[in-house]
Amino acid sequence: MADAGDALENPVTAERVVFRKRGGETSGELLQFDLFMKPHSVAMPEHVHPRQEERIEVVSGTVRFRLGGKEEGLSASQTVVLPPGIPHTVWNGGGDEAHVLVEARPALKTETAIETVFGLARDGKVNKRGLPNPLQGALLAREYETFFAWPPVPVQRLVLAALAPIARRLGYRARYPQYSGRE
Repeated sequence: MADAGDALENPVTAERVVFRKRGGETSGELLQFDLFMKPHSVAMPEHVHPRQEERIEVVSGTVRFRLGGKEEGLSASQTVVLPPGIPHTVWNGGGDEAHVLVEARPALKTETAIETVFGLARDGKVNKRGLPNPLQGALLAREYETFFAWPPVPVQRLVLAALAPIARRLGYRARYPQYSGRE
């Protein structure tokens, strides 16, 4: 489990996260972290958080983002709010490292999701885009309420509900103590 100020690195996506405020410190209202993205890093697929808003402020460098199908760019001191329920993704848009401040409201279990996905990446359990296999992904999506932009979230929920018991029987978990500590 990373504490505030600790850095987590994802060797596959070339991202580094430094938590500033964790959900437990804010009664679950806010997760705040610095995200550093190397040039030409792998962009997360477009995804949806049904109940969570993200605010992205560029500290240095440039980023590109897609929100609701529209692509735009941001540079230092610019901010974008990614509302709940709207498909989005963010990636490094320039030739230098990008540093962004991310705020997620409510925090939900996002910090554990980051710890888990980065841990899986360090252990070689993700593909070249940084995604775990579909069974592991089914548990993560359900637990952390992060869904692909397509198909619609209700359809994904049905499919994930069918895959989750199979994944658990095969030993997959949504949370691993070696990445996030004990619950």
